[in-house]
Amino acid sequence: MPSSIRTSTILLASTGALFTGFLAYAVYFDHKRRTNPEFRKALRRESRREARAAKEEAEAHGIQQRQAIKAVVQAAREEGFPTDVEDKESYFMTQVGRGEALCPDGSDHIEAALCFYRALKVYPQPRELISIYDKTVPKPVIDILAEMIATDPTIDVGPFGLGLSSDSGSAAGIDN
Repeated sequence: MPSSIRTSTILLASTGALFTGFLAYAVYFDHKRRTNPEFRKALRRESRREARAAKEEAEAHGIQQRQAIKAVVQAAREEGFPTDVEDKESYFMTQVGRGEALCPDGSDHIEAALCFYRALKVYPQPRELISIYDKTVPKPVIDILAEMIATDPTIDVGPFGLGLSSDSGSAAGIDN
């Protein structure tokens, strides 16, 4: 039994030494971080480099998203839209239902916005529908829908609050 006490004592001493070494390194690193100006500059530079990389990545994602939006709008226009009144009504209800089903999921905002865009294309009063969308559809989807509307010159929303027209301020009751 005396040999097992020695083994446990050795294990305890080794663990204590490792913990003390780790603690000493943490104290050294903290001291260096607080007192060494070159080390602080290097940390700041690294932080700026990471922020710049994140910004560039966000810009690239935005450009890629705009291209994807243009592509899906073009594909939807090439598919065509129903012309018969009953077909339009059925198509409208189907597209709005699909868009509403995709919104809570949050996985594909572009697909949800595309469904609302398709419904908007067959709706007889786009302004009215946009105001309904504005109240019921989540903001990320509305933003994508606004870009889709901006890329499609065939949708006439007139002077509406989406910033698509130059006289939107006077339409909102703001005098220039």
